[in-house]
Amino acid sequence: MAILKIARMGHPLLGRRADPVPDPTAPSIHRLVADMLETMADANGAGLAAPQVYVPLRVVVFQAPAERTEGELAEAERFDHTAPLTVLINPEIEVLSQETEGGWEGCLSVPGLRGFVERPAHIRYSGFDHEGHPIERTAKGFHARVVQHECDHLDGILYPQRMSDLKKLIFESEVRHWTEASE
Repeated sequence: MAILKIARMGHPLLGRRADPVPDPTAPSIHRLVADMLETMADANGAGLAAPQVYVPLRVVVFQAPAERTEGELAEAERFDHTAPLTVLINPEIEVLSQETEGGWEGCLSVPGLRGFVERPAHIRYSGFDHEGHPIERTAKGFHARVVQHECDHLDGILYPQRMSDLKKLIFESEVRHWTEASE
């Protein structure tokens, strides 16, 4: 396993649609997934998409670890225990409700910044794991947010492109001002 370099906003690979994975069980996909998991853990991320590590394939990994319940953004992230460590290959998302929910998002490809993004609050997602087993789950809260955020990477979309108010694109060091204002 290896810790991979993470592409930053502006790299052309982050702006293109990723290619489908023909065989989720291929040894190269197993290596990629292992490296992505190690990279995500090293970067303290909640998710990572293959294009973020310079691989234009439809592969994401994500989780909602307990640590996400602590700190200034915990309330905004609305931790959801139903998001276990997941490998999702060739994902599809179906919006189950027109209700949206706003939350602060960060991204390993947009380091040092956070943005307030409205997203569908209730989704169903499906795809395959790296053993070729089908996955189908419904998700709400942070679970739904992280899945949508990571899958956006597969379509060449970064969270600032989803923001309706760029005044809410801030440096992480300034988050406390936003959380204090809402109390």
